[in-house]
Amino acid sequence: MDYILSGFKTAFGIIFQFDKELMEIVMRSLVVSISASLLASAVAIPIFLFLGSYKFKGEGFLSRLLSSLMSTPSVFIGLVVMLFLGRRGPLGDFQLLYTVPGMIIAQFFLVLPLISAMTYELSKNYARKIKRLGLTLGANKFQNTILSGIELKDVLFIYIITTFSRAISEVGVVMMVGGNMKGFTSVMTTTISMYNSMGEYEMAIALGIILVTISFVINWCAYSFKEKGVKYGS
Repeated sequence: MDYILSGFKTAFGIIFQFDKELMEIVMRSLVVSISASLLASAVAIPIFLFLGSYKFKGEGFLSRLLSSLMSTPSVFIGLVVMLFLGRRGPLGDFQLLYTVPGMIIAQFFLVLPLISAMTYELSKNYARKIKRLGLTLGANKFQNTILSGIELKDVLFIYIITTFSRAISEVGVVMMVGGNMKGFTSVMTTTISMYNSMGEYEMAIALGIILVTISFVINWCAYSFKEKGVKYGS
């Protein structure tokens, strides 16, 4: 028990001393996960707001496909991205493997099905009602998509937060594509795993505390917007 208490005491000391290595790892984690989440959201939200606004023959298949893709094992996504970015892969000339941009790409593909599926289901349930209102006002398809995004912005914000939460807690993808190279591609989750295997628990605990704090803040923000989003379910 004493070594656990000692570990937490040392961990808090590392945090409040703003340890350089710790801060670099935290900032790198935030850059990778925020970038991947925003890129995935920027791609998925307009597309699936638009698609969800209209009925078409394959919409049931699309819903099942997106839901299925959400359960794709992260290690498989990491493997595929690694093969494409590797030296002998089709994108090998760009030398993105074991780099921060490569990790962003990997997390992008990890969270893309999540934000796509959530946005599509939201659009099917509510954007069609908004579309009918837009049509009465003379809006075209593009304007209807913009209107849906504006009306559903609070719910979409929660979805973006959820996407970021999924990204920052990931280990497998960033470990495979980034390699957890100290000072270059190490992020919070992979560094926690590394220090735990080495038996150096103080830094692992410090990073764990920060990661849990970030997750708490994320969920607090999501809860703050929840009541605004609930009105679309009525």
